[in-house]
Amino acid sequence: MFAVVHSRASVGVSAPKVTVEVHLSGGLPALTIVGLPETGVRESRERVRSALLNAGFEFPARRITINLAPADLPKEGGRFDLPIALGILAASGQIPPESLSSCEFLGELSLDGALRPLKGVLPAVLAARKEGRSLLVPNGNAEEAALASQDDVLAAGHILAVCEHLCGRARLVPVSRTVPESAAAAGMPDLADVRGQSVPRRALEVAAAGAHNLLFFGPPGTGKSMLASRLPGILPDLSDEHAMEVASVHSVAGMPLRAGGWRQPPFRSPHHTASAVALVGGGSSPRPGEVSLAHRGVLFLDELPEFERRVLEVLREPMETGEISISRAARQVNFPARFQVIGAMNPCPCGYSGHPAIECQCTPQQVMRYRSKISGPLLDRFDLHVEVPVQSGDVLMQCGGDGEPSAVVRERVARARERQAKRGCVNATLSGRELQEACSLERSGEKLLSGAMEKLGLSARALHRILRVARTLADLEGCDAVAQSHLVEALGYRQFDRQTGKSSVVSA
Repeated sequence: MFAVVHSRASVGVSAPKVTVEVHLSGGLPALTIVGLPETGVRESRERVRSALLNAGFEFPARRITINLAPADLPKEGGRFDLPIALGILAASGQIPPESLSSCEFLGELSLDGALRPLKGVLPAVLAARKEGRSLLVPNGNAEEAALASQDDVLAAGHILAVCEHLCGRARLVPVSRTVPESAAAAGMPDLADVRGQSVPRRALEVAAAGAHNLLFFGPPGTGKSMLASRLPGILPDLSDEHAMEVASVHSVAGMPLRAGGWRQPPFRSPHHTASAVALVGGGSSPRPGEVSLAHRGVLFLDELPEFERRVLEVLREPMETGEISISRAARQVNFPARFQVIGAMNPCPCGYSGHPAIECQCTPQQVMRYRSKISGPLLDRFDLHVEVPVQSGDVLMQCGGDGEPSAVVRERVARARERQAKRGCVNATLSGRELQEACSLERSGEKLLSGAMEKLGLSARALHRILRVARTLADLEGCDAVAQSHLVEALGYRQFDRQTGKSSVVSA
């Protein structure tokens, strides 16, 4: 007696197919699971036995062999409990085997037969659809699965309900697709709360419009973190495709669905004590880290120099490639990591270098050591370096904000993103021929940039980032060509380059 049940494993943000083959034969009663099962899968035999008996089914007193194919793919967790149980029931003739062919099954069983929710259901829904099958999941995953449902997702709370459906006695109703309304701007901190800081506000708008990496620096209490927290309120909504990518990563990480924030770009702010594994992901069973949880959104690194230097260095590759590869002895897992970085730092260890009223207590060596925690290659990957200066008491005590609210800025950002969408990507990812075509310059502009490279010692990467920022400034103004004024403003946002270059003045 033989039965086949279709299921899905979880590897990164993919859901490879797993075929559960069940064979009942003569011999002493035993249950053997093969196919590279890990401890959680091997233990399923006890959960399945108790669940079937407590649900009123007969557990065959036969030799039961269960093969999880392909044999070279590691299987982990309790997600195969339900398909194993259904395979045993089908092989023993308690449910019709032909009813299993058009559906895939996921679910962990409790000892009384109830279905417990799992991680990584969204990738399984999408993968099952490509195979032309529906997917049955526990009720606890129904809300998450509904994000991708096209009337091909079923949900049940108990194995009895699953068997009633397969036998045709009580059919389960497909889960309807319910996408929450976006609330990206509602309830977010408003940019109008910021007093003064016209240049940092402008830089934040530019960063949002082109998805550029931005570094704020200045004395404590000037509003660096406050400005960064206003970024989500001016970012445009994600497209359905990008929102599904974000939801899939969060599903694999076991994070709950953000009600009302379906299309809202994620905003992650790890503490400076975070390890390299916490940032990029890892573990014996690789899980996504902060860079993947910030996919299509923002990674905010407050107190940037307080992070360990080796931790910061692991960000360099994903900042360029948009993905992270985690290699282990048994396998390699890829996670998406297309994010923009917002950093904030003090100018020195005590924080008061350049403060108009408080004297800095740091020696030049201490300042150099503090700033050297951020390597040149990492600093190069920030498109904008912007000082957040101390504001006067008169500015801070204003009754009303002197700047535009987030809603107004968000509209300009959305229009700039629409122009970039016509070119196929956001400006921060322009490269090669795309960058040349989008940022073609007149002779005067080329001469300006050439002089800036010589005087400031800019790298080729820094030059390309200046061009991308200039392209974003042109998009915000609705201009087709990059003008010299855009280049001058873009160069003004490279303040660390201006401090460390051969000259602090760039002449036009």
